[in-house]
Amino acid sequence: MGLDRSKAPEFKVPEDFELSPPLQATLDNGARLFFNNTPNLEVVKIEVIGKGRKASLPLNQNLVPSFTLALLQEGIQSKSGEELANFFDFHASEANPILSFANEGLSLLTTRKHLNQVLGVFIELFTEATFPKDALDKRKSQKRLGLKLEKEKTSVRAGQLFRKSLFGLDHPYGLETEESHVDEITVERLQFYYREMLWQDIEIFVSANLSESEFEELKDALSKLPNRKPTEQVLLPEIKTNYQWIESRENAVQSSIRIGNFSIPKSHPDFIGLSVFNTILGGYFGSRLIKNIREDKGHTYGIYSSLAEIGDSEYWVIAADVQKAFYQEVIQEIYHEINRLIVEPVSSSELEVVRNYMIGQMLSRFSSSFDLMDRFRAVHQSGMDFSYYFKKLDYLKSFTSEDIQLLGEKYFKDKEFVEIVVG
Repeated sequence: MGLDRSKAPEFKVPEDFELSPPLQATLDNGARLFFNNTPNLEVVKIEVIGKGRKASLPLNQNLVPSFTLALLQEGIQSKSGEELANFFDFHASEANPILSFANEGLSLLTTRKHLNQVLGVFIELFTEATFPKDALDKRKSQKRLGLKLEKEKTSVRAGQLFRKSLFGLDHPYGLETEESHVDEITVERLQFYYREMLWQDIEIFVSANLSESEFEELKDALSKLPNRKPTEQVLLPEIKTNYQWIESRENAVQSSIRIGNFSIPKSHPDFIGLSVFNTILGGYFGSRLIKNIREDKGHTYGIYSSLAEIGDSEYWVIAADVQKAFYQEVIQEIYHEINRLIVEPVSSSELEVVRNYMIGQMLSRFSSSFDLMDRFRAVHQSGMDFSYYFKKLDYLKSFTSEDIQLLGEKYFKDKEFVEIVVG
């Protein structure tokens, strides 16, 4: 019998799947190491991640952490920036900064063959950076130009104003970076942050194919990394939410819209269900918002909703760039679609599409050995373990339209939302 190409292959929901947690060890410097063995893969990935301290700095120094991490490879005591770049290139390796409000660190991607040659230089980045002034001046100039270009983009501006409106003008999570903040960056401030603030309470995530002796050698080498005790967490200012901000631009042909509010953390019992609600609303290309505002009305190329986090706060947001003349209609349709999910049961066919999509998406994120560590780190940093994914699979296999309506009523009915329009 021939293959019927007019029909998509049947999607079979897996009964279960297996996940092996990484091996854990405590190094001589007190750092926790998580190791995932990757048989037959000769690539090594090392991520060294400490507590982020950006929120503890004065607001006008908010760029210090990103500049500090970015300039680590501009020179160390034994090599210039150019020599470092050539060294990593020659050994098929790269080092990259890791930065958010919650975390600060550095990652290394190399090969098993070159690990021994590269590891020592990588470790020097944590203690021997020189922060040359000419490299700093160049990066400051690039940042100033980047800020000017960003302000011209309505989408970037809308994102900035959303966070500013959500958290408040004087809150570090809502801070809008200005050119004057670039002027606050000095070599001395970078050196202070490097010596005193970086590398606090570090954790190390390693994915590699190593023998037992190679693993012990790696542990000994990584024990040389600095691991500072966490400084006291600075009390963040009170959140002051402004629920509407419209910034008109006479010559703009499009308006960028952001609508949203605070949400719940990944560890909350309702989070998985809320992620399903979000997916139906605007979280994938077959979502309600896409069908209504892109496909039916043609007001945008794309509109999406997402659950996000910044520091220790969570929020959800709907984002779209739309034809300027229709932005008010788009906002009305967004609320219409939210309300529909609250008052109308989702059809069984749509439920199954979303169910299969979300299960397939989740399982696809475990397709490689590196993915396994990424997924572990995602739940570990939220205070959970791999059991989260088993709970998620169970929920995705069994949720009903009534579950979605109840969540909509709980988190969206009669709520006030932040509305941003730029353009």
